[in-house]
Amino acid sequence: MLKIAFSPIFKYPLPEGHRFPMMKYELLPEQLLYEGTISESNFFEPEPLEEKWILRTHSKSYWEQLKKLELPAKQVRRIGFPLTGRLVQRCRVIGQGTIDCCLYALQYGVSLNIAGGTHHAYYDRGEGFCLLNDFAMAANYLLDNGIVHQILVVDLDVHQGNGTAVLFENEPRVFTFSMHGASNYPLIKEKSDLDIALPDFIDDEPYLKILADHLPMLIETLEPDIIFFNSGVDVLKTDKLGRMALSREGCKARDRYVFETCKGYGIPVAVAMGGGYSEQIRDIVEAHANTYRMAVDVFF
Repeated sequence: MLKIAFSPIFKYPLPEGHRFPMMKYELLPEQLLYEGTISESNFFEPEPLEEKWILRTHSKSYWEQLKKLELPAKQVRRIGFPLTGRLVQRCRVIGQGTIDCCLYALQYGVSLNIAGGTHHAYYDRGEGFCLLNDFAMAANYLLDNGIVHQILVVDLDVHQGNGTAVLFENEPRVFTFSMHGASNYPLIKEKSDLDIALPDFIDDEPYLKILADHLPMLIETLEPDIIFFNSGVDVLKTDKLGRMALSREGCKARDRYVFETCKGYGIPVAVAMGGGYSEQIRDIVEAHANTYRMAVDVFF
């Protein structure tokens, strides 16, 4: 059964300047329900993540500053959202949602979080709309509890997963693979286990070939127990921040390829939404909806 993490807090309202990119969290589940791709029974609502798992990944001082809403103004600006208690709570729920998705993926083959992919959060700071690193917290949870022994992070958001790369630079049980825009944010890249920096305006065919040249090889070499897939749709040609040129069909083909490859190798996959900043909200929602359609089509 497909299980999807969703909570009303994902729709957290922000001031006018931040409202647009957050609308997808409200519209996506409505679209998936309306078209019949999923039903209400597919959703589960995560609880807020326990502090001990936050502190397993992030520094105590940083977490205390977040919790007390005492981050320095400069750090708040790097995050890009006004800091509020509800925003911090939202990140805790997202973190637990990704952990739950991992557990459901191990049971059913795939599970998706209608949020997450907060790969710019570091041990002691956030940036790029990311406060807490959900993939990192989930990885530590699975490893510490002996649930898995090897994780492969497949980060296909247009931006490098810089925070995730640094958090696991000395952890061989988590392999970080990032395909991202070479000239895009972040300006100074970190070192993932495998980085593929892509040229501006790369389109469907070369992008999909590069992915196909690397993903099976990584799976065969690492033999991961689970794959974490950041399915950002900011690779679209329509994206304001992406600097790539994938069509909607190309992005859909990317998702299908990841799911078919994972299923073919018998590897469970936990999915987080990642970024998407096209000018038209319908482009964002439709591209994200394709990820869910492909998951249903391939696994169920």
